[in-house]
Amino acid sequence: MTVRVAVVGAAGRMGSLVCRLVEQSDDFELAATIGSSGELSEMVGADVVVDFSVPAVSPEVVAFAVEHGLNILVGTSGWSANRLAPLASLLESHPGTGVIVVPNFSLGSVIATRLAMVAARYFDSIEIIETHGRSKLDSPSGTAVRTAELMADSRRDRGLVDAPHTDQRARGQLVAGIPVHSLRLQGAVAHQDVHFGGVGESLTIAHDTVSASAYESGILLALRALPAARGLTVGLDSLLGLDAVGGPDSPGEPAG
Repeated sequence: MTVRVAVVGAAGRMGSLVCRLVEQSDDFELAATIGSSGELSEMVGADVVVDFSVPAVSPEVVAFAVEHGLNILVGTSGWSANRLAPLASLLESHPGTGVIVVPNFSLGSVIATRLAMVAARYFDSIEIIETHGRSKLDSPSGTAVRTAELMADSRRDRGLVDAPHTDQRARGQLVAGIPVHSLRLQGAVAHQDVHFGGVGESLTIAHDTVSASAYESGILLALRALPAARGLTVGLDSLLGLDAVGGPDSPGEPAG
């Protein structure tokens, strides 16, 4: 039996990619393609929904799906901790429904963020530089926000990051206390550097996405987990078995 999928934001770069993957797959069927400003009622009748709309519209799309008992996979940027909290509350009143929010579908990016969580427990000087194409609407990227929030959580017993002169605009935007710098360049796809500074040394964890094909395996992984999802799942981490790696309760004491 195939799973009927409605895609919101179907005309966009990532929405088009999802539509192609669904049409090429034997276990999914494209039930509806909806524009970011389209009629949301078109998703009713599908088994699951994928949201690749725009940040301003995405909360409405997700709320509509949840209130109609449709599990939804969210790839739209903008889902920081401030947006996730009310979504978790909404899901409490719809216990049979699941939402999977994925800031980045690249497996390499997910693993790089996990490595950054580990390193964040050992360094007090941390900054992020992220680069995307000039057409990306939001900044910082959802991946950078997620990376900063996870690093801050993993080092919560160590205290705040050492981030001097953050009152200066050139120092970037603070996300969970970590400066994030966004570049929007023609020809870029996606790149993120997490820089760590220590006494007499530095460390950089970098990830490059050179083609949208990097997202395909992560999208299919999340899609196949979506029908059985319940409650709120954030990131591909649990689907890849990475939840125990680099978490705040991982063994080991931070070095000086």
